[in-house]
Amino acid sequence: MTDKAALYDVIRKPIITEKSTMASEANAVVFEVAIDANKPLIKEAVETLFGVKVKAVNTTVTKGKQKRFRGQMGRRNDVKKAYVTLEEGNTIDVTTGL
Repeated sequence: MTDKAALYDVIRKPIITEKSTMASEANAVVFEVAIDANKPLIKEAVETLFGVKVKAVNTTVTKGKQKRFRGQMGRRNDVKKAYVTLEEGNTIDVTTGL
């Protein structure tokens, strides 16, 4: 088991959007996670930091877009999202902080 400080680096922030709110009705929570985090590490981090039981973890990588910054072409960073499905009876309130 890794130390608690390293687990905070795995989970960056909760994602609160219309789609993630709809996922919360199915007992799922969406987090932005480190790009190199794998599913077992994400599961361990959520269970340790929030004290809940995780049923499943699904991940997606959203590729960064080409955007114009002050007239110069730039690229946004890639973002990895984790859809964490919780066991029945477990909840995480993402509107409050850790």
